[in-house]
Amino acid sequence: MFVLELTYTAPLDRVDAALPDHVAWLEEQYAAGHFIASGRKDPRDGGVIIAAGIDRATAEKITAEDPFVRAGTCEYRITEFIATKTAPALAEYQQQLPS
Repeated sequence: MFVLELTYTAPLDRVDAALPDHVAWLEEQYAAGHFIASGRKDPRDGGVIIAAGIDRATAEKITAEDPFVRAGTCEYRITEFIATKTAPALAEYQQQLPS
C-alpha cells in the first residue's frame, strides 16, 4: 500500500487551472482499482492519496501521469507501507508482514 503525498509547487491559480484534468485522472485511477481514498491537505498546499494493489513501479508511473505533474504544479512523495491493521471496512486491504 502507498501514501502518495502531493505538494504544490505552483500558485493555486495554476493548480486550479489543472484541477479538472486532475479530477478526471483520479476517477480513472479509482475505476482501475488503484486508489482507495484521496483529498486535499488542510491547509491547501497539496493532497494525499492512498493507493493499494500496485507495486512501486506502478505507483511511480501513475503519479508521473497526473495532470498536476505534467502541468508542473506539484511533486509527489511516495511512501510504501504494509497495512497490517485496518478498519473492518478496509479488511480486504489488510496485509501480512513478509517472512
